[in-house]
Amino acid sequence: MIRQRVLRGTLLGTALVMVLATAGCGRLAVWAAPAKAPSATRTAAAVEADKLFWKTLHAGEYDRIPDALTALKAAYLENPRDAVTAAHVGWMHTWRLGERARQAALRPDITDDAVLGRKYFEEAVRLDPGEARYLGFYAGLLMAEGTIHKDEKMVRQGFYAMKDAVRAWPEFNYFTAGYTASAQPVESDRYREALEQQWLNLDVCTGEKVDRAKPDYARYMPLETREGPRRVCWNSWIAPHNFEGFFLNFGDMLVKAGQPDLAVPMYRNAQHAREYAAWPYKAVLEARIRDAAKNVEPFRRTEPGPDSATLMVRSTFACMGCHQR
Repeated sequence: MIRQRVLRGTLLGTALVMVLATAGCGRLAVWAAPAKAPSATRTAAAVEADKLFWKTLHAGEYDRIPDALTALKAAYLENPRDAVTAAHVGWMHTWRLGERARQAALRPDITDDAVLGRKYFEEAVRLDPGEARYLGFYAGLLMAEGTIHKDEKMVRQGFYAMKDAVRAWPEFNYFTAGYTASAQPVESDRYREALEQQWLNLDVCTGEKVDRAKPDYARYMPLETREGPRRVCWNSWIAPHNFEGFFLNFGDMLVKAGQPDLAVPMYRNAQHAREYAAWPYKAVLEARIRDAAKNVEPFRRTEPGPDSATLMVRSTFACMGCHQR
């Protein structure tokens, strides 16, 4: 009997050691696997897919997003080490999600765009960790995905990743952080922080604290540049109406905060852009100026309505307000 117990104990002990050894080997094998390295070159397919990406984006051809995604994903599968292609796939999914108000009948699977957008921007960040724009988009999508799935841990991971993105490139990511939170309840701390982030964006773009009571941007227009971190404060080939879109959103956020009198001069700052006359959404801005006071309550609604009575972030031009030619 004693011998049987000893034998049984020996066998159990041996089995336990084997299980632990196997588990340890598994962890060791994962730890020892080589990291995914970025590609030093881009394929011809990636270059062609980029052309379709930019054409689709700048033309505002929302209905052609599937065509662009097909080309981009084919290029990604050919070379999954290309950070730019990964980011462009993520951007197409983000655009489709962001301007879902364009869809006549919204399907539940629109939420897949948050998951896929996050995945591809995560790949882009892994391949090019120094590109803070990728990190900002990844953080925003991580919060969106966490919110969809009621996963508070994921939301918090996104929240702190966004803080990292802001530290890495405040001129770009103060806007990203505030814009993605502009649909939060107006009475929430998160909304107040988002609004302050827009003010801080102006401060880092101008190099001084902008007057919170009289935000006339005319005096800062000579600072316009196409170089350095502050280039993203202005219009560019990537975002032909970034400047106008920024002030349209900032005005909307001030209206929602119950400050329509301050929103009007903020909206008017968009008109300082040299490209303003060619902006596809100048009529929207001019209507916003006219209707600022009466838009306070509509902008606070949790469900989107017509573009004339809904925040930019919930509108059919949530992305195109900056990117459409």
